[in-house]
Amino acid sequence: MTHWPTALPPSGDIPDPARVDPAVLGVLLDRHGWHRRGGAAGRYSRWTPPGAAAPSGGTSLLVPDTTAFPDSEDLLGEALTALARSAVPSARDVLVSLAVPSDEIRWWRDVPDGAAGVVGAAGWTAAEQLRDAARQILLAGALAVRARTGFHGTRHRRRALAALEGILVGPAPGGRDLTACLPVETGRDVAVRLYHALHATREAIDFQRTTKGMEAFDSAVGAGVSRELTEAVIALVRGSEGTRISLAWAPAAGTPEGCPARPEPVEFSPGDLPALRRAGARYQQDEPAVAVRITGAVVRLRRSGPRGAGIVRLRVLAGAEVPHVRLELDEEAYRIAGHAHLVGLPIRVEGQLESRGGFRRLTRASQVVPVQVDEAERDRLMKSLQENVDYFEEACTGE
Repeated sequence: MTHWPTALPPSGDIPDPARVDPAVLGVLLDRHGWHRRGGAAGRYSRWTPPGAAAPSGGTSLLVPDTTAFPDSEDLLGEALTALARSAVPSARDVLVSLAVPSDEIRWWRDVPDGAAGVVGAAGWTAAEQLRDAARQILLAGALAVRARTGFHGTRHRRRALAALEGILVGPAPGGRDLTACLPVETGRDVAVRLYHALHATREAIDFQRTTKGMEAFDSAVGAGVSRELTEAVIALVRGSEGTRISLAWAPAAGTPEGCPARPEPVEFSPGDLPALRRAGARYQQDEPAVAVRITGAVVRLRRSGPRGAGIVRLRVLAGAEVPHVRLELDEEAYRIAGHAHLVGLPIRVEGQLESRGGFRRLTRASQVVPVQVDEAERDRLMKSLQENVDYFEEACTGE
């Protein structure tokens, strides 16, 4: 998931105090473990960082309760400046959430001290495992927004990855916890889908462990559960003694419809792995082939001799949300594909997009015809032909 940022941006820019709702700031401080320690009732409250036993134990913020008083904006400005200068890690998270209203997803792993409590290769490995699992979970959520299906394979991945480009991710020190901020404007659909899908996964596991039946996983597909999600949760749990995923809505945007204001965390343990593995295999095995009519540019041709059937690889332009497909064509259809490739034209073909291999293969191919395109697209395809000329020479010579 190379498009997903690996760290939060620098907090050099302080949000404009005139645009900050003090109630939102208070919710964010509370969410990130800051302590409210009194203040002038109805006027302002005093906040100290997580772990500070008293106001002298660290940064102390005065946050106005409302913007009704003349000095409210000044107090907000001073509080935001203090956050920007604070060495407390959560201060940066609060500023980012103020600058870009975001839903937060937090992962926590109970990893053995030998994996998380040391500096060096072991600690780095645990942090990478957590980060990779979080990436997979977010991608599974974005895929579920595109389609509710038990197995996505390569389908919808480009759009799902694009939906994750704005996500901001904090560090994962020691591989124990990690926080991702999903901007409400672009990422709320993913956050909502993950809320439903993760809880449905937990319920399906509990049902399976109680009854030994897998039916709950079948109905969970409608909530967004898929092989991709079960594999992601397996990656999160593997090597840990237990995991927890919590979600909090952006206070500035409110609670999305159909969701609780304070969602309960979802927990998974090593004892859940057998059910998750069975569900993932079931999803992949049961996903049917899809009838499609694909338009694609020929990027590779290969056959064993100068005549007969051959294998063609297409870069998909329309008809299916996959990047490439591979198909076998009879001699006449292969000739049509070869001629289209030579003159820089895509072809259109009908067939069955097979789930085996992740929806990368088209079977029962028929109705192969070249497709006219505008000059700009034709030039681009011709450039692609020149870059892949070796593949075409192999096809022509039968090598």
